[in-house]
Amino acid sequence: MGKLLLFLLVSFLLLDLTFQSKGKRARKSKKNITQMLIPKTFKGKIIQLNSLPNASQQTQTQQAPHYSGLSTASAPTPPALWLLSNDTAAYLAGPLSRWVIPSFYMLAIVVGIPANGAILSAVATEVRRVPSAILYCSLAVSDLFLLLSLVFKAHYHLHGNHWVFGETACRIVTACFYGNLYCSAHTLACISVKRYLAVVHPFLYKSLPKRAYTAWASVVVWGVFGAAVIPELLVRQSYHLPQLGLTTCHDVLPLDYSSHAPLLYYKLGQTFLGLLVPLVVTAVCYARIVRELNHSHHDWALYVKASSLVFVIFVACFSPAGTLHFLHYVRLLAGEEDSFYSYFNVAVCLCCLHACLDPFLFLLMSKSAGSKLHFMTLKGKTEHLHLNLNPYQINQIIHIYSMSFKGKTMSIPT
Repeated sequence: MGKLLLFLLVSFLLLDLTFQSKGKRARKSKKNITQMLIPKTFKGKIIQLNSLPNASQQTQTQQAPHYSGLSTASAPTPPALWLLSNDTAAYLAGPLSRWVIPSFYMLAIVVGIPANGAILSAVATEVRRVPSAILYCSLAVSDLFLLLSLVFKAHYHLHGNHWVFGETACRIVTACFYGNLYCSAHTLACISVKRYLAVVHPFLYKSLPKRAYTAWASVVVWGVFGAAVIPELLVRQSYHLPQLGLTTCHDVLPLDYSSHAPLLYYKLGQTFLGLLVPLVVTAVCYARIVRELNHSHHDWALYVKASSLVFVIFVACFSPAGTLHFLHYVRLLAGEEDSFYSYFNVAVCLCCLHACLDPFLFLLMSKSAGSKLHFMTLKGKTEHLHLNLNPYQINQIIHIYSMSFKGKTMSIPT
């Protein structure tokens, strides 16, 4: 009997030491949590809801915001994540994500959807006659999908970064947002290449089957980035944050887990190909266009200024997001700490504003190219045509008439 009591006493002592050791490791882990910075997206750790510590439950009760929008009481609760940084909580609860970013989104929506809709309805009638109209239709459709995805993202931010539309909608909106962001950038790059060929290599441009090439370029761009966003549709994007009482969409992900770890490499390649490559292509094309036109003996000052403005706006809108996104993943894969996600979200607002500016830039380029057409007659005299035409008549005339440029025949496309 004494031996049995001694055995039980030793067993209880060992169990007590085991629990104390686990408690120390848990406290140490929790202490290290607040020292981590925020990667893109914010990093979280999967936890079980029934194992939350009392402190976190109290934090949830104190910090959970009140939502007057759609009710999610009957919806299934998504998996829970434990925030790994106090900066993450500050961003999700701060005015930057709840007011500033959705304000940019709403501005882009109000201006961009009607403008792109009008351009699409007008240019669609010219697709059969004007090859460049294919690219402009593709750009307008891409911008419209991007702007429509902003409607859901603006609702998400204005409701305290709380997603109420379910996991499926979160995946679709995320894929639609990033896919059409990259699609717009590449379509703009295709348009710049078309203008470059018309100005710098006019003989090659006139001999090309322009309708087939522009159609295939649009199909390839849509196909590539349609396939590129498939990973966004395959992994979970929405997670519940018990510390804040929120359900986020794409903002907080368990990047250390096997289901999401490959997203780091995927996002790095996607950012490089989707934003940085078209940025470089567009920069090279417009630099050569401006250089060639400046050496012309005709006055192309208006077209040069319009081209320069289009290029500056493109760089200002896309280069911050592309650079921050790419450098972030380079540092993250190198094992360095980073906190670029909040800056990246602000920079993406500029990309969204470009989507609402595209229709106006199209009209600007059309009028600058067609307001004054120069061409050489057989007698060697330069004649000037002062025209007051709409962009679609301009497109037709530009494809009919040619301009003398350093002894070459040059067409200036819109």
